[in-house]
Amino acid sequence: MSLYDQQCADEFSTIKSRIDSYFMDLSTSCPYGLPFVATFHQAMFCPLDQHVMELFLAAGYRRNGNCLYSMRCLGCSACIPIRLHRRTFQPNRSQRRIRKKNADITVSLDSLLPDEENLELCQKFLQRRYPQKNNTARGYYDNFFLNGIVDSFRLQYRLEGKLVGVSIIDIGDNWLNAVYFYFDPDEGRRSLGTFNILTLLDLCQERGIDYLYLGYYIQSVAAMCYKSSFKPHYLYLDGVWRCRE
Repeated sequence: MSLYDQQCADEFSTIKSRIDSYFMDLSTSCPYGLPFVATFHQAMFCPLDQHVMELFLAAGYRRNGNCLYSMRCLGCSACIPIRLHRRTFQPNRSQRRIRKKNADITVSLDSLLPDEENLELCQKFLQRRYPQKNNTARGYYDNFFLNGIVDSFRLQYRLEGKLVGVSIIDIGDNWLNAVYFYFDPDEGRRSLGTFNILTLLDLCQERGIDYLYLGYYIQSVAAMCYKSSFKPHYLYLDGVWRCRE
């Protein structure tokens, strides 16, 4: 365990002992389509100091709206938190090719607002990729993306002025949390998910941010396992961030 992670773990242990009673388990069907009951160990929060959010992320927690949670699913441990370190990451040939392929895309960092253009693209993405009942863009914004606990933004990707991708992110002094990415399914051949992560790493470089949290790596889910192609990456296993070259 690195000195940074040990310090984070020690600080988080002190915080956790004071807030454990506020967490509850919420069980539902698996959002990733796995044949298990998903159990979210979660609590609602008011505005957090950005360093406290850093400690939660370093402890493997994720954000959903004003909730912070970890997964405690009976019989399943497929959801593994994954992060990249800006100082050690090296793009491979395929990632360099994807960056070049998308050189015609312009990127802007903006406030997180549910305007009509973004809602339409998000709805198109959800209908094509996750057409479950009650999956709506407005619901994703109101209950997932928007929050009152951390500073959140969006990266907008445009091709000749047309919105083709949006990355929802939280940003702190030394961490960036990738919350969600939606894109135009008609642009699937561009590998925009990979291009988004490369862009997030560029943003980390610009701001001197060391740690990029990418959510969960799930080996059996294609939409989640591509993250492991970024190397080296770090997986949160048994309470420790372990490097995978």
